Amino acid sequence: MSFRENIIKARGNLIFLAALICGLLLVTTLERNMPSTPETADGADAPTEVSAPIAIAAPITAFDEVEPLPLANTGESKPNDLDYARIAWRYFENNTNPDTGLVNSADQYPSTTMWETGSYFIAVISADLLGIIETEEAVARLSLALDTLADIRLFDDMLPNKAYNTRTAELVDYSNQPVERGLGWSALDIARMVAAMNHAEQSYPELAVKVDAVVDHWDLDQMVENGELIGGNIADGSLRRDQEGRVGYGQYGAKAMMLRGFDMVLAYDAEAHLMVQSVDGQPIPVDDRLHRNITPAFTVSEPYVFDGLEFGFDYRSHRFATAIYQAQETRFRETGQLTAVSESHLDEAPYFAYSTIWGGGAPWAVMTFSGDRIDSKRTVTVKTAFAWDALFGTEYTAELVDALSDLGDPDRGWPEGIYEIDGAVNGSVTTNTNAVVLASLAFRAFGPLSRVNQ
Repeated sequence: MSFRENIIKARGNLIFLAALICGLLLVTTLERNMPSTPETADGADAPTEVSAPIAIAAPITAFDEVEPLPLANTGESKPNDLDYARIAWRYFENNTNPDTGLVNSADQYPSTTMWETGSYFIAVISADLLGIIETEEAVARLSLALDTLADIRLFDDMLPNKAYNTRTAELVDYSNQPVERGLGWSALDIARMVAAMNHAEQSYPELAVKVDAVVDHWDLDQMVENGELIGGNIADGSLRRDQEGRVGYGQYGAKAMMLRGFDMVLAYDAEAHLMVQSVDGQPIPVDDRLHRNITPAFTVSEPYVFDGLEFGFDYRSHRFATAIYQAQETRFRETGQLTAVSESHLDEAPYFAYSTIWGGGAPWAVMTFSGDRIDSKRTVTVKTAFAWDALFGTEYTAELVDALSDLGDPDRGWPEGIYEIDGAVNGSVTTNTNAVVLASLAFRAFGPLSRVNQ
């Protein structure tokens, strides 16, 4: 192979390393020089039993007192890990469309988003690392999906629509019905997909040309403005451009876009809109803005476990994640109730919920998209249990995984978890949960995904 061919083959790793170095330099500069802002109240009427936000001049300083939990040792799988991984991979065998390469968001439901497509890419890479599939199959699966993504019809010829039919790759609404123009785009979902494509390009340099074709097809400049993520939403028939990303998700999305060379200075800054709420003795990072412009923002586990599993924690996210995890363990120690919360699908109406550490102005709130409280749907989630166990490996995380280990169905995959109220199984089986299980088990064996092939 010629020198030029070697350079082309290695291009994905070279680009990733250069972008990662630039991103780290930007992160260091931000953390040293970004001015702190006073705490801002979220305007919600908090229940009388809930304490006010921690009174500090600069909210970020609350985390100076958080001793980050040591990361679990990596490099060796536990005895049951491969069995657990095979159960998770079964979901993707059952739900990948052979024509488009896209994967159903939930078992046998032929719709997906860019977020869930990104999760599929993570699952494929993780399954290959664990030896569940051959590298040739991994490359073939990702190649087919990339070909589809490079050819799909876009919202207003700019960016991927918020939802697609996995069988036809056509634009659909949230009920999976065809829609001519589309719903707009989610900047966070697309950023998740960008992160996944970077992981794929790093793991399989031969896919670099196909990744470039996708990026060339999408106008990513439309979703970044003045260092922030910008989503597109239809309002009264017109396109409305809205800032996207709250504390947690915003920083995860910023890291993904920095890998493509975008200036994400404001999206990465967690301080400008940070307030701190005390939950079970832990300082919990909460955004002072509204979620979806409807209800006070919430804090869940998901963006922090993604950050740790994929990129490896930075100074700030490690402390945020430690506090968020420790609040859940403390709740268990004080109440005896297993706690591993995040956003999750439900197997009954309203079919999706955000199980928060803090949300809507209160601790441990479970909320719908529209901000209604549905605490009876709080789920002990499989993905959160596996992720915390891979990242921190405590006695409590081992207890969580052990309590949920019998839920895996070798014929379908892992369900969302169990309902806290009665221990009944939340039987929804989804892309995201099974992808996180695979990513967690790959992390235990190899460490953060973005570092595996450096």
